[in-house]
Amino acid sequence: MRRFPSALASLVALLVAVYFLIPLIWLVMSTAKSTGQLFSDFGLWFSWPLHWNLSWAGMVAFEHGVVGRWFLNAVLYSGVVALLSTLISAMAGYAFSHFQFPLKGLLNLLVLGSVLIPFTALVLPIFLILHALGLLNTYLAVILPSLVSPLGVYLMALFWEQSFPMDLRDAAYMDGAGEWTVFARIGLPLVRNGLVTVALFSFVGTWNNFFLPLVVLSKGSLYPITLGLAVWNSTVQAGSSVNYPAILMGALVSVLPLILAFFWLQRYWQAGLTVGAIK
Repeated sequence: MRRFPSALASLVALLVAVYFLIPLIWLVMSTAKSTGQLFSDFGLWFSWPLHWNLSWAGMVAFEHGVVGRWFLNAVLYSGVVALLSTLISAMAGYAFSHFQFPLKGLLNLLVLGSVLIPFTALVLPIFLILHALGLLNTYLAVILPSLVSPLGVYLMALFWEQSFPMDLRDAAYMDGAGEWTVFARIGLPLVRNGLVTVALFSFVGTWNNFFLPLVVLSKGSLYPITLGLAVWNSTVQAGSSVNYPAILMGALVSVLPLILAFFWLQRYWQAGLTVGAIK
């Protein structure tokens, strides 16, 4: 009887995995089809002959390879935001967890409350601020609003509390270490799991962010790949046919970096997700 709960849990996990993998499987199968096969054949299996080469060629040929530019833009946006947002979150979390300062409790509540505010509710104020600063249709229009992550600050504060005790910090002070040395050379290696977790969340959040680029960008050369593919799919000239397999090939290419990032960093972020579980 003891094996029944374990078998049931495994079955539920398998069903959940299949549920989340079905869209990816459909995407892989669809990129191997022609437009006619895409709408006439069974979606979760191949149709012969396979057309991966034609889908790839159609994606690359669209507007002289602009999809590659969109992909590089997405890498730039997500990479810069992940790096700087993680650094800001690490510094803010260190301050919240190891220092006492006026209004600390109020600021902590503001950080927690900010986690509950949907980002879409802030897009209009962000648009007005960027317009006043003359930053619309620039790379900074996407990067700057994404640099501060309330969730990242909260998570890093927990990581600092659990992984870098006050006694260790005080011992470093007694040995003559300065504040930056304590933070960067002693503390950061100890909260590595937290850094990777926050960086991964920031990277994925920026990569999948569709609404902010849609509002602040109108130049096609600045689009990230998520917005570019959506615009490609929606702007169809009268009398022309849409190469849906090529668009789907672009969608498949767009999800590959996220899959690779999760597999590459899974040993860090899986450990990071348990922060705060034991107090």
